[in-house]
Amino acid sequence: MNRPAPPFRDVLTLLGQLNYTWTNTESLLIHLIAGLAGVDKETATIIFLTLNTTRARVDLVERLAKMARTPPPVRKDVLDVTRKMMAEAKLRNKYNHCIYSFDDTGDNVSTLLMRVSETADQLRYGKMDAIDADEIANITRSIGRLAQTNRDIWALARRHRFPL
Repeated sequence: MNRPAPPFRDVLTLLGQLNYTWTNTESLLIHLIAGLAGVDKETATIIFLTLNTTRARVDLVERLAKMARTPPPVRKDVLDVTRKMMAEAKLRNKYNHCIYSFDDTGDNVSTLLMRVSETADQLRYGKMDAIDADEIANITRSIGRLAQTNRDIWALARRHRFPL
């Protein structure tokens, strides 16, 4: 079923919610760093802020979790939440690294992906995707999954007595 796409303003509001939910959830990695590295929250915050990409922060958390000294239940809990979080990264990155296109009424919103794809003899770039009702539903579901991951990280931190 092809339902009409929402106006651009509504798309921007939803994408703002996606970014807020992502950033809020990513910041909880501070508690995982503190608990896994055995440091206080202030030290973990400095470590978190020193690493300037999500990938670096998640890699650190996952590597700390995989250390031999990390109890298996803690390792499993941490790896479960980081994998859930990173499963949402592709969608979040898509909307943070594109240009938006819309008509003069603010309708018919599309993304123009700002990535070059190169084969042996061709360059491709500027892949366009419509932001239709189905994509809005996909973004909304991603926000819900991120919010659940956020709650899961809080529960994990409490359960394993990580610095809060």
